[in-house]
Amino acid sequence: MHPSEIIILRELLNSETGHVSGVRLGKLLGVSRVAVWAQLQKLTQQGFVFEPVRRRGYHIVRPPAALHPALVHAYLSGRQRVPGIICLPTVDSTNNEAERRLAAGEQTPFVIFANAQTHGRGRRGRPWHSAANGNLYATFVFRPQLEPARMQDFTLWMGLNVCELVANFCKLTPGLKWPNDLHLDGKKAGGILTEARIDADQIRDLVFGLGLNINGRHADLPRELQRTATSLAEATGAPVDLSRFAAALIGRMLSAYDAFLDGSYRDTFTALWNRYDVLREKPVTVIQGTRTVSGIAAGIDAEGSLILRTAGGKTERFRAGEVTLAKDAL
Repeated sequence: MHPSEIIILRELLNSETGHVSGVRLGKLLGVSRVAVWAQLQKLTQQGFVFEPVRRRGYHIVRPPAALHPALVHAYLSGRQRVPGIICLPTVDSTNNEAERRLAAGEQTPFVIFANAQTHGRGRRGRPWHSAANGNLYATFVFRPQLEPARMQDFTLWMGLNVCELVANFCKLTPGLKWPNDLHLDGKKAGGILTEARIDADQIRDLVFGLGLNINGRHADLPRELQRTATSLAEATGAPVDLSRFAAALIGRMLSAYDAFLDGSYRDTFTALWNRYDVLREKPVTVIQGTRTVSGIAAGIDAEGSLILRTAGGKTERFRAGEVTLAKDAL
């Protein structure tokens, strides 16, 4: 990624007319119009489609389908704080890469994006299907210096903010299945994996991993997932600008993290949970180790534990566990 790419794309995105002349771009970069044209040709080879209009300049007809680092930076121009952004074509797992970079002294906060994962991980070490088909695999890395007890509802809070972003960006109605699955129309569209490293009584490293099915095609999914999984593009009926979505995700996650740190997230947490909870008043089964409990989901408590009303009239709370909706077993 060259700085000139970010400048060119930023100017094209921010232009009121949608067009920027080669002369203006040349002045900004301190190069000739020929050099600007050469830079645009390089971007064309990376998947951009530009159209030159006489006396008006260039404009972007279509961005690349794949995540483009310079375009993500250009979309984030104007923000006071931008984390380190690392974009990889493929990696074993973005969470694993985060661990390696933390060990090497990478400054936080930073985010890792990958077009594909060879060993994507879900909760409890389960594999996560991570093909290179236009989906988004991301890990956000922080050093919060918080006591572990504060982290009870971190994953839920961040997941709710992903839902809010999807709702606003794609005009969809997503839902969050406790504790970490994003759903659309009853099908899974994403998953979250939060991992923390604790020193004494403080959290040293906080790694928030997110896998989202953005532009993946139904036919590309393994057969066993085709009945239960979907993507944002399938739900909207049109492809999603992956780089623009990634930039919006960065902004949303940073704001959500800041609100979590200062405690102001409590002002909206309950309202967001009530808006996106897909389990409320539905029959579910919770599996916790060798124990299985069935009942009606009744929301969460102040610590983010799932509340279950059992057939015997008792109320039970679960801080962890696997949840299955009754219809999931059909």
